Amino acid sequence: MPGKALARSPRAALTTFRRDLRDLWPEHARKLYDHLVGIYGGDDVLPTLAGSWIVNQRSDNTRRAYARGFKVFEEFAREHGVHPMAVKFALADAFRLWLEQTPTWVRVKGGRRGEMVRAGKPYSDASRANALSAASSFFSYWDKVSDDGVKNPFDAVQRPVIDPDFSATPGYTEQEWTKLVVTARDHHRVAAYRKRAYALLLMLYTCCLRIDSLLNAQVEDLGYDRGHRVLLLEKVKGGGRKKKPIPPVTWHALQDYLDDRTEGWLFCTASGGQLDEPAVWRLLQSLAKRAGLPLRGPHGTKVDAITHALAKKDARPDKVQRWADHKDSRTTQRYNRRKALLDDSPGYGLAADMAEALEPQS
Repeated sequence: MPGKALARSPRAALTTFRRDLRDLWPEHARKLYDHLVGIYGGDDVLPTLAGSWIVNQRSDNTRRAYARGFKVFEEFAREHGVHPMAVKFALADAFRLWLEQTPTWVRVKGGRRGEMVRAGKPYSDASRANALSAASSFFSYWDKVSDDGVKNPFDAVQRPVIDPDFSATPGYTEQEWTKLVVTARDHHRVAAYRKRAYALLLMLYTCCLRIDSLLNAQVEDLGYDRGHRVLLLEKVKGGGRKKKPIPPVTWHALQDYLDDRTEGWLFCTASGGQLDEPAVWRLLQSLAKRAGLPLRGPHGTKVDAITHALAKKDARPDKVQRWADHKDSRTTQRYNRRKALLDDSPGYGLAADMAEALEPQS
């Protein structure tokens, strides 16, 4: 049994305390644990080891991505009759090939609620890289907490080559962003929804926020510091705390939305619960359709904010880097390169000359 490879079971260690420490786990660790218990039962070491591994990740975004990637790996191993903790290199490398060829899960149109079928496009380079990284990270963590050491079967598995200058997410111009924000401000007949959409877009864009950071913020995190209205973020990428200044137009929209509310989630549902990322995806897609713009998710908001900030005449890359919460300046400059690859394409000059040559002779 793979679980016996651990001299000290993390499951047993957690349950020796007066209170089960799993009660303290963040959402994505608990969900992965429950998912695996439903498959392997509570006596198998895998659910607790995988949950502990997710807890060990620095950011909520990484926890979510790794938990999603690990579920893909677990499903593959189970379908091949192998316990995930018993996977060796041959099957790990087969997982890489499987990811390249296998259709993804998509909802069945007109089907039962939650009904899914593998009929989508194969996994993207980024999705394949995430699943392989998640599985590899799990084995690395197991090696650290094991008394005997564990060989990582993914050490020799090739990963997809990710071009840092490519992004499948369509970008918006500043004019298109204005159109989107105006649509958010005016699109819904219910005033509360209009105000929430308007304030949410302005917070994401003018504060250069990750969607998970904003959705985890509380009203109590709003404050004042040296003449600035600020949002105190407890969890920025990579850990740590940071104060984000809120520009006046955004502060006004936020206060209009909050309507004197002084506690709870900064952006919440009608019942006061935490607004989740799928709801924001649906909102942005709905707004984009109304505005006649390409559809995309919340991450594109931060990409556009950085790109537009760097394009300003007086832009300071070092200031934009700090504003974007990037530790490496090369990450910030990548947005400039992506834009330049489009704006500076020699094809525009060739096409202009061609168009002139193709004009009918008078």
